[in-house]
Amino acid sequence: MKRLLIGLLLCFAFAVQAAAQGASVRLEGQVVCCAECWAKADRTKVEYGTPEDLLRAKSCVESGDPTLIAVRAGDNFTLYQLEQGKFRLPGKNWYEFVGKRIAVTGTMRKKKEASAIRVDGLEVLAVSQAEREAANVVGSEVNLTLKDLFGAVQSLSALKGRIVVLNFWATYCVPCRKEMPDLAAIQNEYAALGVQVVGASADEAADRAKVLQFIKEAKVNFPIWMGATTADMMRFGLGAALPGTVIIDRSGRIAKVISGIVNQADLKKQIDAMLATAEKTAASERKREREQTASLKQKSGEASSVPS
Repeated sequence: MKRLLIGLLLCFAFAVQAAAQGASVRLEGQVVCCAECWAKADRTKVEYGTPEDLLRAKSCVESGDPTLIAVRAGDNFTLYQLEQGKFRLPGKNWYEFVGKRIAVTGTMRKKKEASAIRVDGLEVLAVSQAEREAANVVGSEVNLTLKDLFGAVQSLSALKGRIVVLNFWATYCVPCRKEMPDLAAIQNEYAALGVQVVGASADEAADRAKVLQFIKEAKVNFPIWMGATTADMMRFGLGAALPGTVIIDRSGRIAKVISGIVNQADLKKQIDAMLATAEKTAASERKREREQTASLKQKSGEASSVPS
């Protein structure tokens, strides 16, 4: 009888667990690229989602590490693996959401090493720390003064009137080499339209030979400045991780901050939009000048027709 009762209780417990796993739940938390990156710091004190975190996350996600949602309860976090349910990802993986706070709805299931949630619905509640830092500098004017390969002082402020694609890189940065052809293509295609790509290298003047060799191998066709520091990158809304790119409008103000490797198609869309806006502004200014000129001529004609 006792064995029968225990058996019935176990069956009941399994039934309750199965029902609970089949029921839709809602979780709120932060998307993490992997448990290892999350565990690098005390997340009750150090926020996850810096530019460095997101740059590292790209390789984690692309290498197949399970993407997680970290759900907080007091000073404790529980990690759940994100699995695609009815919700359709905008890309091929969860990378777009890494660092963001989200709310997901779906069904839970227990795995050997962790619990998972099959995501049927997803809502972004807050952007990542990196996105907040980048947004804070958009619209601001930040100057940068470095020396070029010949020791001449170059300044970002001297390029006002052009759209500037400022790329932070270094010879020891492997991802930097991957994006150089795209940046060179932008320079070729848009130089005549007033767009200037500038490479701000983190290499020191003593590494000039390495930089020259890199330029030859990567077929760099735009000016290179040397001696960029982490502090410089931070002023432009970037973290310490290379590469990083900032797009600056013709007035010298930051228009876009990009952590990691640039996407040529997205970069072209941004530049095309800025060129279109600049042309629209110039057209409005030309119209205003014509109207002012016409008004002055009319007033001058009226004044000359009055008898003395």
